[in-house]
Amino acid sequence: MKVGPFVRGLFGPLEPRIAGAYRSIYLDVGALVAQLLRWKPSAVRILEVGCGEGAVTEELCVAYPQAGITAIDVTPRVGRLFQGNRDRVQFLRSTVQEIGRHHPASFDLIVLSDVLHHVAPTQRRSLLDAVRLCLAPHGVFVLKDWQRSRSPIHWLCHASDRWLTGDRVSYMSREEMRDQLVASFGAGISMQEARIAPRWNNLAFLVQASERIQADAGYADRDQRDAEPLQTG
Repeated sequence: MKVGPFVRGLFGPLEPRIAGAYRSIYLDVGALVAQLLRWKPSAVRILEVGCGEGAVTEELCVAYPQAGITAIDVTPRVGRLFQGNRDRVQFLRSTVQEIGRHHPASFDLIVLSDVLHHVAPTQRRSLLDAVRLCLAPHGVFVLKDWQRSRSPIHWLCHASDRWLTGDRVSYMSREEMRDQLVASFGAGISMQEARIAPRWNNLAFLVQASERIQADAGYADRDQRDAEPLQTG
């Protein structure tokens, strides 16, 4: 068993509060979602990839009150600590590749927050390619990850991430993140950047695929899709 879930489980009903306090050392989730709103003020269908136990999902649900949200992760604990209204939120234990196969071009906002450094470098291209396939025409994708540095907070983050999750985490530089996005979305993408409080290492990218990339992905007509809950089987 991974150390993090075991330790947090010892806190019982205080676990959500303590987990939030720990997370805030590295990332202000409210600041991240505020940046999402600046980049994408409204959304109809949101996909959160690697949602974990639901911390960012909970903020997304409040920030986008009209949106249907599909939150996915491979962990069996997916959405476990979510305390918001579940009427518009669907948690699925699924990969983004599965979502892309069954529901291409279905989401006008896709969020991938602090996931990529947990993914093996050889598998990152496949994950981002699948994200591209899920993105609706004129939709936007936001990648937020922790930028590698030589600062004490980076090494503290690396040590705690490695210890708590048991994953062999591998952080990227800003240039490596940009290269990953260009490799999947093409050189013609529109890209913006922002730093997210409270740490300089929190780097977010807004990506919109070029018309050529959208055409190559074989996007379906959005009018042919409905707003029914997604199923992967």
